[in-house]
Amino acid sequence: MIGSLRGTLIERHGGEVLIEVNGIGYRVTATPATVARLGEPGNEVFLHVHHHLREDTQTLYGFSTGDERWVFEALVSAHGVGPALALAIQSVHDPDGLRCLLADDDIDALCLVPGVGKKTAARLLVELKSKLELPDLDLTQHSIGAAGEPSARTEVREALAGLGYGVEEINEVVRGLPAEGDTSEMLKDALQRLAVA
Repeated sequence: MIGSLRGTLIERHGGEVLIEVNGIGYRVTATPATVARLGEPGNEVFLHVHHHLREDTQTLYGFSTGDERWVFEALVSAHGVGPALALAIQSVHDPDGLRCLLADDDIDALCLVPGVGKKTAARLLVELKSKLELPDLDLTQHSIGAAGEPSARTEVREALAGLGYGVEEINEVVRGLPAEGDTSEMLKDALQRLAVA
């Protein structure tokens, strides 16, 4: 099994890179952020690698950190999550962001991933909590209120998305908000934080 690669970046196309190690070129699939971090062809690069084996194919998935690889392996071990969906999740949420949304039961944040609906997100929340080490957060914070209504944080998230803010900006600012409160006041607070950032 291949666990890491150190060599020369030969080329990159979309989500795939070619890395030459001792005269052998390895094709590696990665998130757009990981590909961007590698820089331009000719650079000496290092990637943590997950060697994915199936009956008919072998694929290498590359990551900037060991933690990213570990999270990917936890994701693909979840029911119904293949490598493509795992990479899609990691393209939207970095490891710390994913742990925070799991600790916060933030279904809406997980639904920001293309191809993840409410049912899949709810199942993943349950499965992944047991697979990933979660930060020491208040686990009583929920995105859905007791009566099944969206929480103020959920409404703030939707309002910010409607105003055109990006996923990472929204995740960062919503993490700093209280679990509950007046939606308009929380939205005002979020906008002030975004203006300062």
